[in-house]
Amino acid sequence: MSCGELYTVVTNRAGRGGRGTLVAMIRGTKSEDVIKVLEMIHLSKRKTVKEVTLDFSPTMMRIVRTAFPNATMTNGRFHVQKLFYEAIDELGITYLRMARDLEDDEIQRCREQNIAYVPFRYTNGDTRKQLLARAKHVLVKHFSKWTDSQRIRAEIIFEH
Repeated sequence: MSCGELYTVVTNRAGRGGRGTLVAMIRGTKSEDVIKVLEMIHLSKRKTVKEVTLDFSPTMMRIVRTAFPNATMTNGRFHVQKLFYEAIDELGITYLRMARDLEDDEIQRCREQNIAYVPFRYTNGDTRKQLLARAKHVLVKHFSKWTDSQRIRAEIIFEH
């Protein structure tokens, strides 16, 4: 539909996907262009808008502040979740590297002492790297939906 073009789409949640849901579909994302189109809607109607859900874009925030002066801005759930998952991934990578480095040091120490390396295991049987690799699923899932093994893993994660 867009053939690679960007559009700013303004919808009305009260329309629930039916007639009146699509308020405007504006080619581009430049604030000046979008504001100009939205200002074609009478100010009294625009002032009735109570809330606008948007991404973290400063351009979209400027559009909302200008076109819908009484609206509260809410960041879209998708965008918040995306940031959350990225942060979890970043932490996981950092801790996984630390676990790898610690394991490498332990392996080196065992070589120097001429003893067999036996990886550290938590009470559930996971090694450090296994625990971290499996941690993300536990951390992004509501605790009421954890299995017994996930609950044990979470206890270990939060303890250490």
